[in-house]
Parts: sequence; structure tokens; C-alpha cells
Amino acid sequence: MRRRTPPPPSPLPQRDGVDPVRVRLPGEGHWATVREHLLERFGAARAGLVEEMFEAGRIVAADGRPVAADAAYAPGMFVWFHREAAAEVPVPFPLEIVYRDDHIVVADKPHFLATTPRGSHVTETALARLRRELDLPALGAAHRLDRLTAGLVLFTVRPEERGAYQTLFRDRRVRKVYEAVAPYDPALTLPATVRSRIVKERGNLTAREVPGEPNAVSRVELIAHRPDGLARYRLTPETGQTHQLRVHLTALGIPILGDPLYPEVAAPGPAGDFRRPLQLLARELEFTDPVTGTAHRLRSGRTLGAWSSYDDWSGGQ
Repeated sequence: MRRRTPPPPSPLPQRDGVDPVRVRLPGEGHWATVREHLLERFGAARAGLVEEMFEAGRIVAADGRPVAADAAYAPGMFVWFHREAAAEVPVPFPLEIVYRDDHIVVADKPHFLATTPRGSHVTETALARLRRELDLPALGAAHRLDRLTAGLVLFTVRPEERGAYQTLFRDRRVRKVYEAVAPYDPALTLPATVRSRIVKERGNLTAREVPGEPNAVSRVELIAHRPDGLARYRLTPETGQTHQLRVHLTALGIPILGDPLYPEVAAPGPAGDFRRPLQLLARELEFTDPVTGTAHRLRSGRTLGAWSSYDDWSGGQ
């Protein structure tokens, strides 16, 4: 099997903890110039931005020199540029460090903070924030946690070791334990293991269960319940499908409090609305470090607001 040649190092530095965008031109294509390809690739909605970047010399080649708008298309060529991100509303909650050594950083992420730059969330992400605050420009994420979910995320310090930690998650050698606040249903027999097939189609906000061989397995346990009809649950996923825990608790008839997607998609709130966060927390990570051999069992110190003070969490609603 022919091994793919690794890309050259970026000629552009990071900006606010965010890497420049790297684009590799396809090996085959009908484009006469680099500009033609990028215009088609990014679509009519961003055509003006592409033209502006060429005019300003912000699209560069591996040698750091600007790529001319009429530069001939070269299959396999790499180009770089910094995305011009719109102003983002700061997420006003602390990102705390649970563990740090020469190889990894484990952070306790707040609700509403994305793990890595994506879409409209670029500088206001856990990765960008940690790169800036810890002065670790090579820091990378070993896995992801949903923006709306709080809790533990593992980052790697050295790029050459990142694959070893990512393999831990791929091979399910990390024990992840979550907690959630949801309605209490005395008719449910718990603990229970939920198995189903979950699909998440591109362009759809939600995932859904479909017939077929299960690809999503979650253990659900009751920790405690209260007279007001709420309960706290311990959730242990054996697999990692998108929105798996949210889908499984919804299927059980106990959707997680504050979920804007399940069981029904709610109208999006205004930017900067940090009320009623999703009551889902990545509470524990347990694994053996593939580089040092150290056995870790790390725990988030966060609390779920709807359980500690429902009125404060709900705003009296």
C-alpha cells in the first residue's frame, strides 16, 4: 500500500491559538487556476471572500509566498490561509485544568464551549483557549466533547504522540462516565443497558435510531431522585456515536434537561444566551497512559445546576 506523503509544515503562524486553514488541491481536476478551484470549493456564498484574500495576498504556498490569482492549478499543491472569523461572544465560564504533565492536559470544559474550532466557534474553543493560556501552540485534542456538554476532555502536548492517545479512544480503552439530570420515571427498571442503531446524517441537526445491528450501547443507572420529579443518572457509554446518550435517554422517555434538540428541536436562542445549559456532564475519564504507563482516574469537579438549584438553573421558568 502506497503511503501518503505528509504535508509540509505551515508557513503561517497560529493566530489567537487557531491554526491556519490548509487546503490540498485534488490530484485530478478541470480547473485552470488555483483561484478557480477555491471559488468552486467554497461556493458562491464565499466567493467575495476568496477574491478578497487573493487580492490581499493572504493565500500562501508552502514557501510562504502569496499565490497569485492566475497561478496555474497544480495537482496535490498545498495552500494556507487564516479564516476571517466573525466576532464571537465570549463563553463566560472558566476552563479548569484537572491534570497536566509533559504529555497530556486534561481540562474540565464548561457548557457552551466547543472543544475545537469548527463552524462559527473558532477562538472561543477549549483548544484555542488552552493554547493561549498555557503557551502550548502544538496542543491538540485527542477526542471531542459536544459544545453543550460539560466535563473532561483530554489534550495532547506533543503532536508525535497524539495518535497513541487517539487510539485509546478508538479502541475503547478509555472508560468514560457521564452524569445527567432528567425526569424520574418509577416505571423504568434500572440499571439497564440500552442497545440500538444510531445514525447521524450530514446536514441534520439530530441523530436518530433506525432498525439494524446495534452500533450504540449505553448503561444507564439511577443515582438519586427527588420529590420534584427529577433524577440524577450515571451513564456509561460503551460506544461513541454522535449524541448517543441524549438519544438513548430520550428513547427511554427521560430526555435530559436543557436539551435543545431532543425530543424536539427548539428555536435557537440569541447569541450569548447561556441560560439553562444541557444537564449532561462528562464526569470521569479512566485510562492507562500509552506513553508513560500511568494509570489515571480523573474526575470533574463540576455540578449540574438543575440538581443543585433547579430555580437558579431554570430562571424560575
